[in-house]
Amino acid sequence: MNRRSSPEVLSSMVATGDNVSDPAAARIDAGFERLVQENQDRNRRDLGKCYDYIVCGGGAAGCVVAARLAEDGSATVLLVEAGGDDAGDHISRPPAWLSNLGSARDWAVVPERSDALNGRAPLLSAGKVLGGGSSINAMIWARGHREDWDGYAREVGDSAWNYASILRIYRQIEDWHGVADPRRGKGGRLFVQPAPDSSPLARAMLSAADISGVPVFEDANGAMMETSGGASLVNLRTREGRRLSIYRSYLHPMMARRNLTVLTGAMVRRLTMTGATVTGVELEVGGVGLEIEAGCEVVLSLGALHTPKVLMLSGIGEKSELGRHGIEVRRHLPGVGRNLQDHVLLRGCVWSSPAPVPFTNNGAEAAIYWKSDPALSSPDIHSLLVSAPVVTEEVRANHAGGVPPGWSLLPALVRPKSRGRVLLAGSSPSDPARVCWGALTALEDLAALASAVEFSRSIGNAGPLADFRLSETLPGPLKGAEQDAFIRNAATSYWHQSGTARMGLDEMAVVDSRLRVNGVSNLRIADASIFPSIPTGNTMAPTVIVAERAAEMILADARRAIVV
Repeated sequence: MNRRSSPEVLSSMVATGDNVSDPAAARIDAGFERLVQENQDRNRRDLGKCYDYIVCGGGAAGCVVAARLAEDGSATVLLVEAGGDDAGDHISRPPAWLSNLGSARDWAVVPERSDALNGRAPLLSAGKVLGGGSSINAMIWARGHREDWDGYAREVGDSAWNYASILRIYRQIEDWHGVADPRRGKGGRLFVQPAPDSSPLARAMLSAADISGVPVFEDANGAMMETSGGASLVNLRTREGRRLSIYRSYLHPMMARRNLTVLTGAMVRRLTMTGATVTGVELEVGGVGLEIEAGCEVVLSLGALHTPKVLMLSGIGEKSELGRHGIEVRRHLPGVGRNLQDHVLLRGCVWSSPAPVPFTNNGAEAAIYWKSDPALSSPDIHSLLVSAPVVTEEVRANHAGGVPPGWSLLPALVRPKSRGRVLLAGSSPSDPARVCWGALTALEDLAALASAVEFSRSIGNAGPLADFRLSETLPGPLKGAEQDAFIRNAATSYWHQSGTARMGLDEMAVVDSRLRVNGVSNLRIADASIFPSIPTGNTMAPTVIVAERAAEMILADARRAIVV
């Protein structure tokens, strides 16, 4: 076979990490893009009736699972994604990421209005595009805290989920371009670096943290995520001024392979089942329904809002909720849709600036993880520097005189006590999920965010930021009911929905430690819905770990089945 025309050879050349661009690589990429287009056009035209594995959802997790299952060529894999491709500068250019929120590339879920948020319903964004959140998010790579992973291991009674075990996977997949650290990987497929050429504002914020008694680290992951907190430049998934999505790093390099079919614009209606065994999926493509069988397994990677919805539409969930919509109960699992968690971000701590603030990298280059209570062993609050004044409409409306140009230091809650729930709005797949977000329903969260506000104000008003500050615009010194109202009006989602199909050993657990749905055969879940508690920090990296673990376990089970 001609070497230049071989899909397997070209895909292996392109798949060696997030490649830098040079003329030779560009020629290979152009040839590979043609092969991808031709192969996927053919695969979609000749769509099969059965695949070994069907992966539902082409977000960060789904891209990892599908790529890893298709890697050795021995299994046929179908990936189903409701959105489209990732073409366009709005995705590839880091400063443009905010333009994706609320767009056609965003599920833009509107939860029910909540008294805990003064009757508000903040938008819950989630990627509706190949790459999912990794194609529309702020590109921050945050591994989670050691206590997160050790806690998951205890929750499921499986040491394979502990921090030491997870570090093995991080080291395998990372290509770290920062200060050398044995915790970080080199040569993996995922290029990660500290925010390059960071702005003077970001460096001044780190100095402000330092003089305030917050340890400053060279790496936002590594040792910092094994301690009680600190400040650092964020890790970014960008290279040479372009976004590096999980889709581009994992799935796209495999798409010239005949055994991998990526079907976009395809909505998962429900799972097809015989008794408690999943046999395939029912889809809607271009308004036409079709059923496709799975020879081995179906993997749900639809995210914490849509994975429970599809489970319930398929008859897997709390029997009373299913009965309310006339859905036949295939498996009573009361935990489906419960335990919804999200990081709460307050938009409203802003300072005016004497000069325009440059929006470099992703516009959010530095962050602090800290504790609202010194007695805590790990951080529960977070402060994110943003090179723009960011406020909610409610906060803006309550501030006379408007919000001048400047920058923000946004407080956030990373270990919430509040819980929400995903329910069905109806029995039709076209009915949106009914989401009770649940934020700030636990009073402990309100108290922690009050501490986060005052902590952010103290950093923002510290000496090293004086050259970048005319005055504190919002919120100023608030107490009691005024501070409570500010927090409730400023609270928004950090777009890290998690926990609605959690791992565990109790009756409310939805999956076991191997991500198999309890009491259901041939079905696993691989996305952020499996976390018993939300990870500390942005959820992209931990979600990739979940997907890597899922693929590892699926392949191991397949090998055992062959031996038997």
